[in-house]
Amino acid sequence: MLQERPAGSTVSHFINEFLTFRLGNEEYGIEILKVQEIRGYDAITKIANAPDFIKGVVNLRGIVVPIIDMRIKFELSDVTYDQFTVVIILNVSGRVVGVVVDGVSDVITLEAEQMRPTPGLGSVIDTEYIMGLGAVGERMLILIDIEKLMNSDSMGLLDPSIN
Repeated sequence: MLQERPAGSTVSHFINEFLTFRLGNEEYGIEILKVQEIRGYDAITKIANAPDFIKGVVNLRGIVVPIIDMRIKFELSDVTYDQFTVVIILNVSGRVVGVVVDGVSDVITLEAEQMRPTPGLGSVIDTEYIMGLGAVGERMLILIDIEKLMNSDSMGLLDPSIN
């Protein structure tokens, strides 16, 4: 069961469930409660003058859903579309958005001792959207704060007044 973290608390006091997915050689996790569904990568309607990372939109049961390619957003060099490429449909701040990833792995539960705070990397890497790291055996997951990422100025997808 996912427990919401009170503002200002550390990740180490709660058990969280995450959907894990791959981008390039790295494995990421997002809170499972933000996930609405997982779909295959399908036809997307392109939008003129949209940033590169916004692939376009799809009509999902009458809702127009923007599709963001996380590989392009995170500046990964080798962006290919194959049979493993999927779109994770998310509900973030009341808005439905889709994110393209290389593949979905599984749902895992991280206990307090498996979660680590985001390492201090100075100004070399922007860690604003990373809520921490999760250790599962030999696997290290980068835990994305998808709400912060989608609400960021660089994305411009969500109305910051809706929270």
